[in-house]
Amino acid sequence: MKSFLVIGLGRFGSALAQELCAQGNEVMALDLWEDRVQAAADLVTRAAAGDARDPEVLRALGARNFDCAVVAFSADVGDSALITLNLKELGVGKVVSKASSAVHRKVLEKIGADQVVFPEQEMALRLARNLSNVDILNFIELSEDYSVVERRCPRQWLDKTIRDLDIRALYRLNVIAVRQGDGTMLIAPGGEYLLRDGDCMVVLGTNQDIERVDKL
Repeated sequence: MKSFLVIGLGRFGSALAQELCAQGNEVMALDLWEDRVQAAADLVTRAAAGDARDPEVLRALGARNFDCAVVAFSADVGDSALITLNLKELGVGKVVSKASSAVHRKVLEKIGADQVVFPEQEMALRLARNLSNVDILNFIELSEDYSVVERRCPRQWLDKTIRDLDIRALYRLNVIAVRQGDGTMLIAPGGEYLLRDGDCMVVLGTNQDIERVDKL
C-alpha cells in the first residue's frame, strides 16, 4: 500500500483520489473548498479543507511523509507552480503535477516536478489514434518519440509466428504481450507463438515505426 496526497478535488483530482483509494492505497485529499471536501470525504481515507499555497498547511498535514503528492488542478498556473514548489521544498519524495499547456508543463518541470501530466492532450492523442485507426484499442505515450500500443493483428500477420514475421528486425517493434481471443493475456510471447484471428498485440516502439504498421 502506498500513501498519496491529492491536492485539488475537481473532476480530475476527485476521480484520481477515489481510484487510488479503491486500489487499496491511503489517500489524503485536500481542497480549498469545503463542499468538495465533504463530497470526497467518504470516498478517500481522509479529506481536509485548506490552502496548499501555504507551506504551513502542507507541513501540518505531514506532506513529506506521503509517498507521492499530486497537484491535480491546472486552472491557475501560478498557484499550481507555487504548490509544486512548496511540496518539493518540504521534501516530498515524488510530486506529480497536472499541466494545462505546453508552457505550463515547462514551468512545472523547471521548478522540479518529478512528473507532469497533460490529461486533455493525452486523451486527445489517444482518441485521434482510435478514431483514425479502428485496429488500435489502446495507446500510451511514453515520451515524444515512444509509445505502447495495443492493436489488432494486421490480417497479413495471421497464421504466422512472431519469429517468421521477424517483427523486431523488420518493423523495429517489441512485442511485449498478446491478448488472445478469449481475453487471456500472454506476457512476453516467444518467437514460436502463432498469431491467430482475434489476437491483439501490445507493442513498444517509436511512434514512426508504429505508424508504419498502421498502414499495413
